Amino acid sequence: MIRIAIAGYGNLGRGVECAVRENADMELVGVFTRRPPESVAVKTEGVGVYPLDRVSEFRDMIDVMVICGGSATDLPELTPMLAESFNVIDSFDTHANIPAHFDAVDAAAKRGGKVAMISVGWDPGMFSVMRAYAASILPTGKSYTFWGRGVSQGHSDAIRRIPGVVDARQYTVPAQSAVERVRAGENPELTTREKHTRECFVVAEAGADLAAIENAIKTMPNYFDEYDTTVNFITLDELRREHGGLPHGGSVIHSGSTAGGRSLHTIEYKLTLDSNPEFTGSVLTAYARAVYRMAKRGETGCKTVFDVPPADISPYSTDYLREHML
Repeated sequence: MIRIAIAGYGNLGRGVECAVRENADMELVGVFTRRPPESVAVKTEGVGVYPLDRVSEFRDMIDVMVICGGSATDLPELTPMLAESFNVIDSFDTHANIPAHFDAVDAAAKRGGKVAMISVGWDPGMFSVMRAYAASILPTGKSYTFWGRGVSQGHSDAIRRIPGVVDARQYTVPAQSAVERVRAGENPELTTREKHTRECFVVAEAGADLAAIENAIKTMPNYFDEYDTTVNFITLDELRREHGGLPHGGSVIHSGSTAGGRSLHTIEYKLTLDSNPEFTGSVLTAYARAVYRMAKRGETGCKTVFDVPPADISPYSTDYLREHML
């Protein structure tokens, strides 16, 4: 059995816990948190919850630590720290900062003789692999990534910080006209505004200035100012009833040509997710298996999804894969 531990028990941590229960070769051996352990109720019977600052006491009891923190502040600190003592995996998703995060984690993992894997999920992660495959097979071409329709947790949090807002959900929505142009093989140059729109559902305080809230959303730098944004004010009951989930998804579309441009080809990979954190947790759990196998082979240092052969994430034997899936 692969002994899995979880560091951080929010939506993603709960998603990893669900995924571990569905993999017969894994068991959850502990959850580590910065919150008071008595305030965290896990769903797996017999699994303890411990303070994160006691994690070093469990070094010999854990095969892979799945780190379920935020990319802004948690993972840049936690992943290098834990990688010195444990084989680890995270879902760091700030694309521009991945090279720096990789270097920090790689140094820590090599110091400790451990395997660490970063930026595992569906994007970065599965979409990254699809982009690499497509660009390798059709080098004369171009890849496009569309996200949604789905809830952006970061953008929803940004709206909630606006004075007068009680709660909010923000959906990222692909512009269908842009998607169709890409599918048609036009290889268009698309601006940020042309690729996606944003839909906001906002619960405001009684008596709040709705026009001011809407303006604050639409002009928010780095979040909404480069997008066509729609703001809908609704009640708290409506928000909970109609927007209580965390769906997401998207697609990678690569258009390319062969024979000097005489033949056109399109590769498309699409995800439709009922629960973003549960699906991301499932991806992390599969790749935790690869981390475990790499460590058993004596590998060390930081890895990404590009370093993992498909057989390493599979619960099936290579014989089974060749017979049933090749």
